[in-house]
Amino acid sequence: MVVHYKIARRLLRMTTTDTSTTAGKIADLKQRLAEARTPVGEDAVRATHDAGRFTARERVESLLDEGSFVEIDALARHRSTAFKLDKSRPLTDGVVTGHGTIDGRPVCVFSQDSTIFDGQLGEVTGEKIIKVLQLALKSGTPLIGLYDGTGARVKEGIVSLEMFSRIYRLQAQASGVIPQLAIVLGEVAGPQAHGVALSDVVIEVAEQGAVRLSAADPLSSISDASTGLAHITASDERGALDLAAEVLRYLPSNNRAITPAEEHTAAGDSVALDTLIPDASDESFEMKELIAGVVDGDSFLEFQPTYAPTILTGLARIDGRAVGVLANQPAVEDGFIDVDGAEKAARFTRFCNAFNVPLISFVDAPGFAADMQGAGAVRRTAKLIAASADASVGKLAVIVRRSFGAAYLAMGAKRLGTDLVFAWPTAQIAVSPADELAEATGVDAATLEEELVNPYAAAERGLVDAVIAPSHTRTQLIDGLRLLERKVEDQLPRKNNNMPL
Repeated sequence: MVVHYKIARRLLRMTTTDTSTTAGKIADLKQRLAEARTPVGEDAVRATHDAGRFTARERVESLLDEGSFVEIDALARHRSTAFKLDKSRPLTDGVVTGHGTIDGRPVCVFSQDSTIFDGQLGEVTGEKIIKVLQLALKSGTPLIGLYDGTGARVKEGIVSLEMFSRIYRLQAQASGVIPQLAIVLGEVAGPQAHGVALSDVVIEVAEQGAVRLSAADPLSSISDASTGLAHITASDERGALDLAAEVLRYLPSNNRAITPAEEHTAAGDSVALDTLIPDASDESFEMKELIAGVVDGDSFLEFQPTYAPTILTGLARIDGRAVGVLANQPAVEDGFIDVDGAEKAARFTRFCNAFNVPLISFVDAPGFAADMQGAGAVRRTAKLIAASADASVGKLAVIVRRSFGAAYLAMGAKRLGTDLVFAWPTAQIAVSPADELAEATGVDAATLEEELVNPYAAAERGLVDAVIAPSHTRTQLIDGLRLLERKVEDQLPRKNNNMPL
């Protein structure tokens, strides 16, 4: 059906357009570009719409500012003759590529078209994605990939794998240089799965998008979210595209820029923070209430909410400035840091550091989870300490309650490189909780709390810059962010650190 349709369209163009004149050549161009908009016909477009989905091109045009899309390689076709592939050579070859703007800021984009060879990547498809990746790197603009394809185009042979290797190398080179966002809008399988995972932020449409490495693996957007592959889940395609635009508003265009400030909105009830912490140290509270009382109203965009929920990560604004938020969550497993939480926090720390986004830690860390004594626990949790120590972006920490032992070090210790450390009067900063210290020393726990397990012992040594009332936290952070806005920290020359990945 598709082949016959394509032949008919070409015959129609040949018989109705006189290309011996300038006017005829322009008319022929218009017909070709019109064909590129529906490369396998209107029936395929209707079927896509009937399934409740946008076409690959509509996704791009919906993502970008109206009228800003500039397409690249719209007239590309594959050139393979193997297995009779030359009988079907639709324009675009299964991916729409180009550049445009989001909120007036330039971005590069590619969008896989699952109606053409199931979105599988062949030589020309790969060349198109490589070209737009190179353009993003050269111009210092974010890259957004809209994924809806099932791996390599087997009939084109090993050249498909060559294309994947070139794409992955460029993605690795672009990592930490330009933001890379992946929007998973359909089934993604085979080698294309790694392109998603190599991106900085993954947004997935629930019950529609899913990623798997092998065709034998189950597909599930729930699994992608719970295992940490998907950072944010959207209810539909429109929501996913809007979320991508929202994420970019928190990020600079590249690693040499800073995120533009926006007009700030008021925070939640800062005064309520004075009564947030329970009197009993073993009672829980909701860390998201604390975050809401400090950041600009409704600005907290949480990453990976269902993965490693003992740690909260996300982007927010304080006084209009973009910040990364890293926090323990005492409402889940009492806030103990597990191995997944440590890795989640480490990667988020490196993400913020790469793109000059200041980091704010809200600390209530009683320790690392007791059930982490298995193989690899030490190596995996060390990633967070390595990432924290290596980050050169502005770092602020607010110790709100417990901060003990190695967990204190991991969550923003002063001498680990945190620029400003604030503590609430409720903070308990020590090697161990008072009851454990009492058992080890034979000294009464109440005495130890008064002398050692409090913020003032740390403040005396300069490990806490200021003990503040909870309701003053936002003001202190605003002043600190202004101070650190143009922080400069020289780094020792090296290729990269060797953190225990």
